[in-house]
Amino acid sequence: MPSLHSIQGKVALIAGGAKNLGGLIARDLVQHGAQAVAIHYNSAASRADAEQTVAALRQAGAVAVALQGDLTSAAAVEKLFADTLEAVGRPHIAINTVGKVLKKPILEISEAEYDAMSDINAKAAFFFLKEAGRHVQDHGKIVTLVSSLLGAFTPFYASYAGTKAPVEHFTRAAAKEFGARGISVTAVGPGPMDTPFFYGQEGADAVAYHRTAAALSPFSQTGLTDIEDVVPFIRHLVSDGWWITGQTILINGGYTTK
Repeated sequence: MPSLHSIQGKVALIAGGAKNLGGLIARDLVQHGAQAVAIHYNSAASRADAEQTVAALRQAGAVAVALQGDLTSAAAVEKLFADTLEAVGRPHIAINTVGKVLKKPILEISEAEYDAMSDINAKAAFFFLKEAGRHVQDHGKIVTLVSSLLGAFTPFYASYAGTKAPVEHFTRAAAKEFGARGISVTAVGPGPMDTPFFYGQEGADAVAYHRTAAALSPFSQTGLTDIEDVVPFIRHLVSDGWWITGQTILINGGYTTK
């Protein structure tokens, strides 16, 4: 019988778990004893990465499955949790790393672009929390990835940070509502990460700035937030860090604070 706050023997669902930070979180959970992991991926473009991550988890001795879904509808999120229950069992841990970034002046953002950002960053996060609250086991752990830009005073990221910002309140409300079942709910905001998610929106000058913007940048290999530096905090929040709930934690080497 797994202990309440140990990762050993637990079942996890990771939305956006095919690669980058999500993929590393999956590997880390299995390394620390997770018994089964459901890896969500969005579309055919990330299917190969999801299958590669699943293969690595199975090789490490875990039960693992890849599940596809566009989580911008409540029905798709409901299906993801239903498929997870069928494939690997009721999760103890649910982590949502799904997000979309757009760097653009407010005056140039179309309604369609705004709607897409809101659907992915806010709506999907809300319904993931809702379904996690329904399905995660008592004393479970729920984590949503947001952004360190929530602590920034900067132009051009209004539609990104602005549609991540509601997740802070979703997190606080869910922590209150689910706390009676011993469930911890947190949000984690990494700084600019050394992944394709970051570089796709930034020009050379902006990349150079971000590499020096954090207080601890001189001591980082890239100057950015490395995914390897974020994973230990996620691991803590879904295990011994259970007493932390309702919080938004920025993990960024001093890139922003709040």
